[in-house]
Order: sequence, then C-alpha cells, then structure tokens
Amino acid sequence: MIGFALTGSYCTIADAIILMEELVRKGYEILPIMSENAYGVDTRFGKAADIQKKIENITGKTIIHSIVAAEPLGPKVKLDALIVCPCTGNTLAKIANGITDTCVCMAAKAHLRNDKPLVLALATNDALSGNLKNIGTLMSRKNVYFTPMKQDDPQNKPHSLVAEFDMVEECLKLALDGKQIPKIFI
Repeated sequence: MIGFALTGSYCTIADAIILMEELVRKGYEILPIMSENAYGVDTRFGKAADIQKKIENITGKTIIHSIVAAEPLGPKVKLDALIVCPCTGNTLAKIANGITDTCVCMAAKAHLRNDKPLVLALATNDALSGNLKNIGTLMSRKNVYFTPMKQDDPQNKPHSLVAEFDMVEECLKLALDGKQIPKIFI
C-alpha cells in the first residue's frame, strides 16, 4: 500500500488528484492523507468537502487528516512508500527539522521509522531561498527521494520550484528499489 499525502499547495491539488487517480487505475492501493489545511480549507481552487469526496471515491478509503490518525502509519500500518504531493515548503521544512505538528509530518516521521521510501513532490515558492537548506538536508537523508522539479515561473517567482507530477510514479518505482532519479533539477 502506498500512502499519498497532500498538503496546502492549493493550486496544485487538482494535478495531485489526477496523479492519484492514475496510480489507482494502474493498480496501486492508495491510502489518502491530507494536511489539516488541505483537508479543511475552501479556496478559489475548490471546496474542501468536494475535494475530500473525490479523493475518497478514487481510493475507496477514508482520508487520514489528524495527527492521532497518522501516528500508527509507522508502527501498526506499514506502507510500502509514502508520497507527499504536493509538498509545500512549510511541510518540507518541518520534515527536515523533525517537527511533527501536522498529520502529514507525523505520517512521514512514523513511516520513516520502517526504513521505507518517502517520495517528495515539491510545490513551493521559496525552494530556492529559505527552503534550499531543507532540500539539501533531506537529500542527504536515507530513504528520502525527490521527484524532479523545475522553476514554474522564473520571471515572476524566481525562488519557486514545482515537481514534475508526471514523474512521481517513475520516482516511486526507483525509490522502492532504493534509487533516486539522477537529475532532480530540470
């Protein structure tokens, strides 16, 4: 079973859901996880209840959306891998620094206890500034893998990076074999 966690990069959640749907269609069993904000905040990109319903219909599973529900993902519920897509800079920083004050961060911490892959698909406006050190920190950690990423708008958002969501499955397959895609900045 693959955990699929979504965080509050609201403009990329629709793309993440398309990816989730493709993975299910290809036969992956997906356990959905959403940060508290991604789970409960209505935005111009969609109503939270509609997004929740769509994800639960795709996966056939109830969304994990609290720290208490995420904690068993390491010791009791064993995942083959955990994907965080989209992974905000906030979540990236917390994972890099061992902070577990959200359900996605708790899921990542609990999951990593089992020495299984954590695949990060970033979507953040501060990757090439405030969060660059956190990317470096996580690149050096065992069992943490990055989906290839690029600047989405170098002129208007020069510090922003967004993962190539269409490469998440390839990254997942390699991560399950203990390998990182060699070129992560494209």
